[in-house]
Formats: sequence, C-alpha cells, structure tokens
Amino acid sequence: MDQTWSEMNREMQALLSREATFGAAIDQLIELRKSLFDQISQIVAAFPREAFDRMPFAGAKGYHSKTLAYSIWHIFRIEDIVAHEMIAGDRQVLFAQGFDDAIRCPVITTGNELQGGEIAEFSRQLDIGQLYRYAREVAHSTDRLLKSLDYDGLKRGFGEDTARRLSGSGCVSRDPNAAWLIPYWCAKDVRGLIRMPFSRHWIMHVEAMRRIKNRLCETARKGVDPIGYCGLSCDHCDLGAWCGSCRTAYNTCSFATLSPDGQCPNAVCCREKGIDGCYDCVRLEICEKGFYAPANDGANAAKGQAVFIRERGKKAFLKEQDRLRAGKNKGENVQK
Repeated sequence: MDQTWSEMNREMQALLSREATFGAAIDQLIELRKSLFDQISQIVAAFPREAFDRMPFAGAKGYHSKTLAYSIWHIFRIEDIVAHEMIAGDRQVLFAQGFDDAIRCPVITTGNELQGGEIAEFSRQLDIGQLYRYAREVAHSTDRLLKSLDYDGLKRGFGEDTARRLSGSGCVSRDPNAAWLIPYWCAKDVRGLIRMPFSRHWIMHVEAMRRIKNRLCETARKGVDPIGYCGLSCDHCDLGAWCGSCRTAYNTCSFATLSPDGQCPNAVCCREKGIDGCYDCVRLEICEKGFYAPANDGANAAKGQAVFIRERGKKAFLKEQDRLRAGKNKGENVQK
C-alpha cells in the first residue's frame, strides 16, 4: 500500500474514534480522497481509450486483474449505493443525474458478478468521459455528505429494511460474487462504512489501477526509441516505471500531465516540424517550450542533454547515461 495514503488513512481512522477529533478526521478523509482521485484524473486525462478495457493481469488474483474502466465504475457504484441508498436515504447520483444512460453501461450493479472476458467486454461499452464525470459527481456528493455528519450519527446501524431496499433496487446482483455485499454493508454502522467504502476501498482499487497503468506503459515502451523528443532518456528517468514515453499513446511524463491537452509542448512541436527530437531543431538553444521553460529548474540540464545528442548521437548519450547511473548506484551502496 502507498505509504502516504496508508499513513493518512491510519491517522484518519484514529481521529474518527474520538468526538473531539471527529471534524479533523473528516477533513483528513476528504484530503485523502482528493489525493486518490487525482490519480484517477491523471489516468483519464493522459491515457488513450484503448487502455481502459485492457487486462494486462488477466487471470491473476487481486484487484489488478480487472480493467481501468471497471475499477472506476466499481469504486463509485459502491460508493453511490452506500452513500445514498443507505446513509442519506435519497436517489443515487447514477439515476438523479442521468448517468445510467450517459455512460452507456449495460448494468447498474457494482460489477462484482462480472468475470474474466465479461469485464473486458463490459469496459469496451462504457463512455469513459461520462464515467469520469459520474465518478467526480459521486465523490463530490459523498464529500458533502461526510461534512454534514455529526459524531453521534456514526453509531447509526442498518437493519432488515435497508437490506430489503438494497435487494429491491437491483443495484446489487444476486450472483454469489456480489450478493454478499448487502449483509456485509448492513452489518456495519455509519462509522464502519466510512472506514471501508469511503476510504480503504478507494486505496485498494486506485493502487490496482496504478499497477495496471504501469504494466500498460511498460508494454507500450517495448521496442520504442527510449529517448524522448526533448532529449531525456526514458530508460534513466525516475518516471520511467509509470510513463509509456512521449513516443507512444501512453505518455504520462510530467509536462504531458501538466498540459491541458495531455500533450508535452516539446513532443507536439517536434511532430509538427516533422523532426525526430528537439536535438534536430535549429532553435534548440533559444527554445523555452516545455522542459526548456525558464521556470523549470531542470531546463538547462534537459537542453544540455539534447545538445549532447546533437553533437555525439543517441548511442553515445545512452552509454553516458548508463555510466552515470552506475556511478550513482555505486555511490549509494558505499554510503549504505
């Protein structure tokens, strides 16, 4: 589990147990949820449509055996059902805002009943843009609900009436892989629901999405030129484990994710000019786009690497990068 998320969740759980710190617990929970949702936003903004129905870990045991699309649907269907059918007692966001039609989803359930190829086929049918909007609306709705709660209300439990209402809603499949959810939820009080669907459940599935994303990027980079348009080496970049390179559709480098359209300015410029990289551009020395922006602390270093490639070539550049990494690793081992 991500150390930062784990620590935030642990602190929230402790704060939630005392009335004096209840308000701080809710603030901490909302901050944790924001951090987790940022991960989802980055994936949706940067990845091509095809990524959302891929199953790079098909057949594995664990949440990472699903798809990105399924993960988003599953997280927020469960939250929508629990927050509105159980705690608030009002209409789910899926129906109240018409997302049941907009997403084009073939089911209204949590998806627990889907297996293997069914998950991939299910994912292919979804409108990812609308799915993301639904997720965002559910998250915001739950945040508002959390802020409206008081400490005494945390002890409220759920009985047979709630279980019958959930069963009658059709939002939980009768399949054994899903039917267990209703008694599981109804056995908890409001505090228990906060501790699982609204926090830990997010962490488990967003971490699974990270694993899926990283594997998709790793696969996309195979056989691709490891040197980015700007001149940085993807093989020697700290982001290399989760970026698919600006030369593929799985580009999640820092400047791509910072750009409104998800495209790094250096990559866009090179494609428009029809050149292999910034190192082939006559304006390299005066360029201030993307990685070369004066506000970027690493602008001069990035540009220096592009100049090196222009003068000595890619092969020599990668060899020098290997040498520098070996020296760095040796130094770290000596310090240990």
